[in-house]
Amino acid sequence: MRRNAGFTLIELAATMSVVAILAGIAAPSFAGFIERQRASAAITSLMTHMSLARVAAISRNQRAVLCPTPDGVDCEPGTDWSQGWMLFLDEDGNRKPDSNDEIVRIDLEPTSRHLRMISTSGRQQLRYLPDGRSAGTNLSVSICNKSGELLGQVIVNNMGRPRSERPKVSTPCPA
Repeated sequence: MRRNAGFTLIELAATMSVVAILAGIAAPSFAGFIERQRASAAITSLMTHMSLARVAAISRNQRAVLCPTPDGVDCEPGTDWSQGWMLFLDEDGNRKPDSNDEIVRIDLEPTSRHLRMISTSGRQQLRYLPDGRSAGTNLSVSICNKSGELLGQVIVNNMGRPRSERPKVSTPCPA
């Protein structure tokens, strides 16, 4: 006599139960992994644009400005970088994109909608001089999740070098 090959209903139910339990255990850590990857992508994108701004200022011997923008036309007067940023060459030094200023790059919605990017209140935009320096105070852009936890920061010193930093312990997002 030959037995039919296959699974019984009891074997299938037991297997599905084990899979459901393992998925329930893995889901929270996977969500944290996705959040960390989103923050890493945002940090990398911002640092790349900061480096591009510095190179543009040096190679074209002009002031270059990287500022937050919601529409790609004007610089946002606030500290929210979440909606995007633009890079332009500032011929007249007024820190605003004018009709004769060359727009080098616009990046709208550069990050996930699950992240907030906020700069320090003392310095809302990044300005590079023709020698590559970023005169003034340091600029820090904080990348936070929607629950207000700091995931990372990009800091630009006065010499114009951007660097990234991640908190080792859970830290609230700076206001």
